[in-house]
Amino acid sequence: MLMELNIVPLGRGESVSTDLAAVLKIIDASGLDYRLTATGTNVEGSWEQLMEVARKCHEETRKNARRVLTTIKIDDYDQRTGRLTAMVKSVEGKVGKELRK
Repeated sequence: MLMELNIVPLGRGESVSTDLAAVLKIIDASGLDYRLTATGTNVEGSWEQLMEVARKCHEETRKNARRVLTTIKIDDYDQRTGRLTAMVKSVEGKVGKELRK
């Protein structure tokens, strides 16, 4: 199962990199496979693992912000694993070359 996680602390000014660094420490410590992107983070795991990571990340951000906007997108495709890389490779195969990541 894949989760796209986007957490935005509101009222903290324009730069939120310190808040996001705290969130990424939680995701990294989870041991789950993940990819940081410019607009969110993709994480692969079971439903329980993903919801636990999302909860911890939201709660950590909430410690320093009066309002937090957390967006979660779930891609549940049977019991498949390794999809963070497999999906990219599949598209690259159809394009015929390696793409920027």
